[in-house]
Amino acid sequence: MALIRSVFQDELDSISQSLVDLTEMVALSMTNATIAILNCDLKLAEEVIASDEKIDAFQHDIDTAIIDTIARQQPVASDLRALVTALRMGADLERMGDLSNHIAKVARLRHPECAIPAELIEIIKSLGDYSVSITKKVSIVISSRDTDLALEVERDDDVIDEIHRKLIGSLVNPQMSYNTEKAIDLTLIGRYYERYADHAVSVSRRVYFLVTGKYPA
Repeated sequence: MALIRSVFQDELDSISQSLVDLTEMVALSMTNATIAILNCDLKLAEEVIASDEKIDAFQHDIDTAIIDTIARQQPVASDLRALVTALRMGADLERMGDLSNHIAKVARLRHPECAIPAELIEIIKSLGDYSVSITKKVSIVISSRDTDLALEVERDDDVIDEIHRKLIGSLVNPQMSYNTEKAIDLTLIGRYYERYADHAVSVSRRVYFLVTGKYPA
């Protein structure tokens, strides 16, 4: 019985490590997507777009491993909760990869022009930097199950929301004259970063739930 339990724990640890690895893949994707959109870097944008298939495949492999473990081990109580929570975290992380992919696609669409006007470069750079930072923090939350750090991720999301509001404020400022195409691009880009951070928060909240049995207030 002890051996069976040990094997099961090894499988849980492997799934947790895979989620950490997926988080790191997503962080790299967002890092490169931000560089591509700021620097009009077509080559890097194409790399981000290509890497999305790898992220999707990796997430599907995690799902398969989780479902296989559930079928073989028939876990209950906290063990089942851990596996179901892992499924949902994988879905959130995969969606984060999609959103960085969307940013890279805007960079590719507007190339050789830059999608970001000079006066908004710092805002977009801040959105990218905070998004990567929050993702790296989520990676630590998954591996350590640190509930205090999970709550910190929510506070970081508030900062990203504030930067996003600043971007929208610039777009509706009558002193700024953006054509329709540019305004749509910038609105979508801002939304991609904002939603990316929301999914990061979702992952941290799921870890909090896994540890405490309840979601943070």
